[in-house]
Amino acid sequence: MFIAGNYDVIIIGAGHAGVEAALASARMGCNTLLTTLNMDNIAMMPCNPSVGGPAKGHLVREIDALGGEMGVNADKTCIQYRMLNTGKGPAVQALRAQADKKLYQNTMKHTCELQENLDVKQLLIDEILFEDNKVTGVVVETGEVYTCKAIVLASGTYLKGRIIIGENTYDGGPNGQRAAIKLSSCLLKAGVELMRFKTGTPARVDRRSLDFSKMIIQPGDDEVHNFSFMSDVKTREQVPCWLTYTNEQTHKIIRDNIERAPMANGIITGVGPRYCPSIETKIVRFPDKERHQLFIEPEGLDTEEMYVQGMSTSMPIDVQMEFLRTIPGLENVRIMRPGYAIEYDCINPLQLKPSLEFKKISGFFSAGQTNGTSGYEEAASQGLIAGINAALKIQGKEPLILKRSDGYIGVLIDDLVTKGTNEPYRVMTSRAEYRLLLRQDNADLRLTEKGRQVGLVSDERYARFVKRRDSIKNTIELLSEIRIHPNKETLAKMQEFELGSIHNTVTAADLLKRKEISYDDLKHIVELPEISEDVKKQVEITLVYEGYIKKQLEQVERMEKLEEKLLPEDINYDEVFSLRDEAREKLNAIRPISIGQASRISGVSPADISVLLVYLEQYRRQEEKA
Repeated sequence: MFIAGNYDVIIIGAGHAGVEAALASARMGCNTLLTTLNMDNIAMMPCNPSVGGPAKGHLVREIDALGGEMGVNADKTCIQYRMLNTGKGPAVQALRAQADKKLYQNTMKHTCELQENLDVKQLLIDEILFEDNKVTGVVVETGEVYTCKAIVLASGTYLKGRIIIGENTYDGGPNGQRAAIKLSSCLLKAGVELMRFKTGTPARVDRRSLDFSKMIIQPGDDEVHNFSFMSDVKTREQVPCWLTYTNEQTHKIIRDNIERAPMANGIITGVGPRYCPSIETKIVRFPDKERHQLFIEPEGLDTEEMYVQGMSTSMPIDVQMEFLRTIPGLENVRIMRPGYAIEYDCINPLQLKPSLEFKKISGFFSAGQTNGTSGYEEAASQGLIAGINAALKIQGKEPLILKRSDGYIGVLIDDLVTKGTNEPYRVMTSRAEYRLLLRQDNADLRLTEKGRQVGLVSDERYARFVKRRDSIKNTIELLSEIRIHPNKETLAKMQEFELGSIHNTVTAADLLKRKEISYDDLKHIVELPEISEDVKKQVEITLVYEGYIKKQLEQVERMEKLEEKLLPEDINYDEVFSLRDEAREKLNAIRPISIGQASRISGVSPADISVLLVYLEQYRRQEEKA
């Protein structure tokens, strides 16, 4: 056995989960190895070339606040930014960007290459080595061994990956990559439960064959946005996307060929994403819908490839060509890469602790699509947490576990390890019960301190954060102290600038709670300091929604009391009398760490929670006596 290297942490896979895990581990001082099937495809975007969107944009901001890389990299490489849901409240507003696909990959690859404590190698991992329920290393296809103290499995859709186009299938990963065929068997031997999921992607088409005059232009915002709280980008080149629609002719072609669809003829056996269905699934599921929207998105500045967002398919290529040419603007389309489906193995996330470590295998972590999720942002979030916790474990420290009230990352991970998933999981704002607290604009206020504590937030980032935090705090305090009297001068100014009226003395903070009045409006009435635009926004949101925010904080406080009631690690639920059989089975399987987590398990009723609370009190008294 040739030992080719010894590391603290080994990351299997260099997609969006893998790079975040590797960078986090290395930046926290661990000697880290990042392995990839292909050095040229690190952080590849095999599906749509975009970052962010509803709830996903929140994740990117949270990754950034903790000291992750996705937001920083996006700001360097994206070619269009749009703030979504601007007509709605701040809780659901979200930033979305089109990335230059190759530039995003290359920039992230170079970041990894330059990172201290991080080696990047092109290796196919065939086997993970275990000893006494601990990871000890990996074996690569060429036979050499790399030893380690912790492993993060971030294999994406490559585990026994199978590409499906019509009646044709072959082993492979996304975009013509190799698949990891042998690793699944190794996991099964180690007692890891696997599931079979599938996802898909649409055709890439030649920009030169499209007629954009028949589509609706979708430009980027005039206002410059950034994902990272560290980005100072003030201007950037933006390119448009385009909107078009399917029609009845499109739908008829798909219906007439539905027996050739792998989803219909039994070739596809894996479970697909409910929230991002293929076009053939849409036609079958929504037969009364007259059209479906499609976005034609550029893959980058230096390519003619365009992505047909909304038309994921695994239909035969001749059918793809036929229905694409029914779309306005695509009548003469040339396909550069056909759409395809991919089936792959993933793990049942109920096997994981909230730290993303396997319950039964010490030092073994899992992240990303390997955990049954869908999306680059979901993957990167998990990779960051897995990398942090792998490093913390080696350092003998307690893991970083984000609560549901801390961020969407906390919601995502808690959903996976507490409820599991029977389909590719996608984060959505509706999954969070504290949406007003978990806004994208305040991610740094929620999470930067936590990133600082684990050693990921640099001095520069922390100094910038403190300045912003203190500016918000000081401004709110100042506005609360400034009293505005209903004298003639004040009322005249309010009338002049159409700011309503007042009948009693109020504070400047009280006036700012009126949605029609901004910080800049207040400056017409009273003298106020100049502050940055992002600070203004924070102050305005905090004051306008003060009452609602207070109520959610009270809800969090009540829930925290349950989260603080920790369950013994060695608890035997078979010995907890009065639990219902279903609850006992679920609790034994999931092994929640607290009463709070137990209360979120499907099949555990409020009555079962009451039983656990009584048991916990009895257990505490026995421990005190001992």
